[in-house]
Amino acid sequence: MKTLVGLLCAVVLVVGSMLWASPPVGVTPTLIGRGTYDEFRVKSDPSAPFEFEAEAKPAVDMVVRTHDYSVGGSTGWHTHPGPVFISVIRGQVTFYEYDDPTCTPKVVSAGEGYVDTGGGHIGRNETGEPAKDVTVIIAPVGGSFRGELSAPGPHCQF
Repeated sequence: MKTLVGLLCAVVLVVGSMLWASPPVGVTPTLIGRGTYDEFRVKSDPSAPFEFEAEAKPAVDMVVRTHDYSVGGSTGWHTHPGPVFISVIRGQVTFYEYDDPTCTPKVVSAGEGYVDTGGGHIGRNETGEPAKDVTVIIAPVGGSFRGELSAPGPHCQF
């Protein structure tokens, strides 16, 4: 009986979270590829004009996708288990962080990038033209790379 009650509670939570979630609207994702990378640590060469360092333990998947944003399109509020590197390749996408009490927009135009730390955000096309980005998402091997958040965000009214 406890198992049945627990199962029913889980179903109610999942369905309830789906009803309160902030689903994408007007954004079409296209999977380019997903690859598993063994545990690694990389660092830029000391003579390089920049410094970059990355480490993964254990192995991780890297998911590469494009997103086509229609006018007014939105990714919905969501999280990722790790960082996401976003390159806008057409138009302009505006990002908002879920935990930003000022709801400050971060406008990213074609040719610019945005690093999402995974803590929760939304991407919106607030222009009158279509937009597109390419993302590289770091995720657990074979695991989910997106979690839904409730809408509206706690500090933004959308």
